[in-house]
Amino acid sequence: MKPKMNVEVDFSIIIPAYNEQDYIGSVLDRLFDAIVKIKNLTGEVIVVDNNCSDQTAILAKEKGAIVVFEPINQISRARNAGACVANGKYLIFVDADTLVSNELLLFSLHKLESGKCGGGGSTVVFDSNQNRFFFGSFMPYFWSWISKTFKLAAGSFIFCDKQLFFEAECFSEKLFAGEEILFSINYKKRCKERGLTFDIIKDFPVVTSSRKLAWFNPFQILITILMPLFFPWVLRSKRFCSFWYRRP
Repeated sequence: MKPKMNVEVDFSIIIPAYNEQDYIGSVLDRLFDAIVKIKNLTGEVIVVDNNCSDQTAILAKEKGAIVVFEPINQISRARNAGACVANGKYLIFVDADTLVSNELLLFSLHKLESGKCGGGGSTVVFDSNQNRFFFGSFMPYFWSWISKTFKLAAGSFIFCDKQLFFEAECFSEKLFAGEEILFSINYKKRCKERGLTFDIIKDFPVVTSSRKLAWFNPFQILITILMPLFFPWVLRSKRFCSFWYRRP
């Protein structure tokens, strides 16, 4: 997979989307608001229509995003498709149900611009506990602890250098879940080779939808966090992941 080499902007924000019409509008509003407030750097937003059957692509275009189509439903393919058309030197991956603060976007770009940091992610909080008080609070805290301790970026927000992204072989299209864990491991190696850090930002957590608490039971959520760390080979099975992580 080869990147497009025509650099017209400084950074590209890539959003993989599958039937996200209820979220994409507010997510894009927040991102465009942040972009216009950043001085000396220009950015673009790319929404990857991952075979949507709702109004996601139409809403994204109306908001001013670049929309590209990826017909095969797989988040790795969607993210990679966005990266291949991105014009920016830096890539920022954001989930379609995740709100990114102005401060986080600016701080991430400053880190990349410093020449000392190769990329990273941020901690995560849910927008609601879905009346599941323990797991609604414990799960994002537990993941954030893993993320900070092992330097692993959550898929909801990842920032990186485009050249290093392709050198790290993008997001694995052999995995059907947990692809951000493998990417973090591969990308950290490239950073280390160049004396760059891979940082998890804790001061400005992203706010992501708590709908996963309604989709999955606590055991499924816990396994979702732990399996990529200890049993990544299982995630190569499309049949297993389609069953285990299926959306309602």
